[in-house]
Amino acid sequence: MEYPLLNKINCPEDLKKMPEVDLQKLAKELRSFIIEIVSTKEGHLGASLGVVELTIALHYVFDTPNDKLIWDVGHQAYGHKILTGRKEIFDTNRQLEGISGFPKMSESEYDDFGTGHSSTAISAILGMAMASKLNGELSKQHIAVVGDASIASGMAFEGLNHLGVTDVNALIILNDNAIGIDPSVGALKKYLTNVKAGTAKDENIFECLNLDYTGPIDGHDIFQLVKELQRLKGVKGPKLLHIITTKGKGLKKAEEDQVVYHAPGKFDATTGERLKKNNGNQPPKYQDVFGHTLVELAKQNEKIVGITPAMPTGSSLKLMMDEIPDRAFDVGIAEQHAVTLAAGMATQGLVPFCNIYSTFLQRAYDQVIHDVALQKLPVIFCLDRAGLVGQDGPTHHGVFDMAYLRCIPNIIVFSPMNEMELRNIMFTAQKGLDSPIAIRYPRGRGVNLNWKNPFEIVEIGTGRCLKEGTETAILTIGHIGNQVSKVLEELGQPNNIGHYDMRFVKPLDKQMLRTVFKKYKRIVTVEDGCSIGGFGSAILEFANEEKFTNPVKIFGVPDKFVEHGTIPETHTMAGIDFDALLSYIKSTLTKCDP
Repeated sequence: MEYPLLNKINCPEDLKKMPEVDLQKLAKELRSFIIEIVSTKEGHLGASLGVVELTIALHYVFDTPNDKLIWDVGHQAYGHKILTGRKEIFDTNRQLEGISGFPKMSESEYDDFGTGHSSTAISAILGMAMASKLNGELSKQHIAVVGDASIASGMAFEGLNHLGVTDVNALIILNDNAIGIDPSVGALKKYLTNVKAGTAKDENIFECLNLDYTGPIDGHDIFQLVKELQRLKGVKGPKLLHIITTKGKGLKKAEEDQVVYHAPGKFDATTGERLKKNNGNQPPKYQDVFGHTLVELAKQNEKIVGITPAMPTGSSLKLMMDEIPDRAFDVGIAEQHAVTLAAGMATQGLVPFCNIYSTFLQRAYDQVIHDVALQKLPVIFCLDRAGLVGQDGPTHHGVFDMAYLRCIPNIIVFSPMNEMELRNIMFTAQKGLDSPIAIRYPRGRGVNLNWKNPFEIVEIGTGRCLKEGTETAILTIGHIGNQVSKVLEELGQPNNIGHYDMRFVKPLDKQMLRTVFKKYKRIVTVEDGCSIGGFGSAILEFANEEKFTNPVKIFGVPDKFVEHGTIPETHTMAGIDFDALLSYIKSTLTKCDP
């Protein structure tokens, strides 16, 4: 497709030279450009399509980057990136060494704040606005674009609560499309629905928070947007503009199926039809093993409940929500609430499975410690997307969980090597534990086609010997153990290499470890988590306590934030890929010990 207007724009200054009458045509071109690139390169689609007119209007009216603009959850920032100098390299989006899928301060002066997790924009923009006031920059504008799902989060309310008692020059734009990744939930959603319908109660919640409220207005009427934003430039103090948009706007399929077209993979840019992947007969995704197993267990155990903070589809809790809706709960973007809600349920004898991405559990760390572990409540945390997750990059890599969880008293930390182990630990946990447990599993597929085996109890704190050896013992945790098994197959199953699936980061199988340290000269640990404080560190601590002096080599994610790329590419960046493991294990075969 030709882009006569878009081709003239390399920065917002070029946009400002354009006659206002041409902005609607530009919006059509920008929308088509996003569709064309994302259809072949993949990425997040619906959110950016929904804010095309708003993106153009913001850069047309405001003096970016002098005026500060933050996009809460960067899913919606593709148009922003294209208009701010990254049009020519937009096809590298989320690719190795390409631009990030999220706003990133080190990438562009127009990216005023990195936003991969939701609900941070209001606090950040308030901080910038307060700084401008302290610096005497009273005419500088500060804008945060926040979705209706994000604004319902606790952190967003904390920001609004503070914003309302300041006199800073800040504008919050509420992009109300009634959906985050899954449909928005909660009482605030109902309130916003009533506002749009004109049936809300007399008092406006945002006016009650002392914000100058305008709206709701049509977020796809670019001329109305420009007019209103120009007016708001002259309004002092904190203000909120409520706009109504359609996620996926401009692509019929994306408008009709907003959940799938949040990030649809490859699709036909003209029709919107998703391109079918020839998956053949492949092992299931871990998330689906979790989802199906939870439904199976919940039908047998009426005490089981499921909880997720706004990720029912991504975590496959939706399977339980569809089959047993009165016992499965999407609590919205509220990770802290999800954890303490689970704790409250556990006090009353329920068996809560709190299903949450590893990277998002970071947001509820105090609740894990204070509300769950301290009180020894048997909450079952199922941590999806643990390890390196690929193209979402460092904001989403779940590499810290083993380190930040194992230092907490009273908690069990388990990582299954395959689908059956995930099923069995879920079965074991719901039978009744006297403490919380965290079960971490990766993004993507398992390794077995026949995984629906009869349940077996897992003895807490026990590992498995997969292969006996004589010289070097490789200790693995979780799914990455399958990589080591493949390396050993490649090497012809050498007699001097032993392989142990430890399963538990905490408590460690000390009996097995004592045998291993006495039998083998060298120990190698392999994990898809951070090497500082993680599984390998736990093995070193054990060796120190027991006064073993065997050399221990740790393979884990180094002390840096790993950039985005495919999962294999991120493993290579971290030095835990197949070739790195093969090369090292080969080297142990030729070592002569003194």
